[in-house]
Amino acid sequence: MSPSQIKPDFSWSAVDTILLDMDGTLLDKYFDDHFWEEYVPKIFAAENGLSDQEARKELLLRYQSVENTLQWTDLDYWSEQLGLDIPELKCKVDHLIQVHPYVVDFLKYIKSIDKTVHLVTNAHSKTLEIKLRKTALGPYFDHIVCSEEIGYAKEQPEFWIKLHDLLQFDRERTLLADDTAKVLHAAKQYGIGVLVFVARPSSRLPVKHSADFPSVVFFNELIPQ
Repeated sequence: MSPSQIKPDFSWSAVDTILLDMDGTLLDKYFDDHFWEEYVPKIFAAENGLSDQEARKELLLRYQSVENTLQWTDLDYWSEQLGLDIPELKCKVDHLIQVHPYVVDFLKYIKSIDKTVHLVTNAHSKTLEIKLRKTALGPYFDHIVCSEEIGYAKEQPEFWIKLHDLLQFDRERTLLADDTAKVLHAAKQYGIGVLVFVARPSSRLPVKHSADFPSVVFFNELIPQ
């Protein structure tokens, strides 16, 4: 059962910089879930003489072994590990890449009130290229940062130190929106002032609010009415 919603309570006048995650936050995570949990295991099974179920079980164990590290999102790493061209496979199902409702409205709103907006993602640069080409969201951002550029995943404390060195934002006057609680906890520890949890990362899964952070289902909840 999802915790009851803690509603965001902040003033836009107290925010200068906005950091936005990509997968699950701006984009429907159904694409990623389907790709890694269904599509890749099916191809891997066919290539290795396994049943779909056997392949899925093996790959989920491999994924879990590198969770919360840069390797988890590194397409070159997985291409080498699995003997598959992962970027090419992503392009074959890129019709499933979708922007969440109200995201574009929100991006237009925050630009209209002159906020600095950065995309901050664990996604590999090749994944980012595919998704920005498909969604055309790139022009809304002042800066786009992949965790591979930083050298750490967002779940790791070192990420936030190096991100701050790169972007030079005022921590207390910065808002981060993300669908991963571990990322929000790491950002909180570093001193990011406004934290927002995205409670509906995938259109195919139920809404699940955070017990620890203010949350939204859609970004229109952050646009003043």
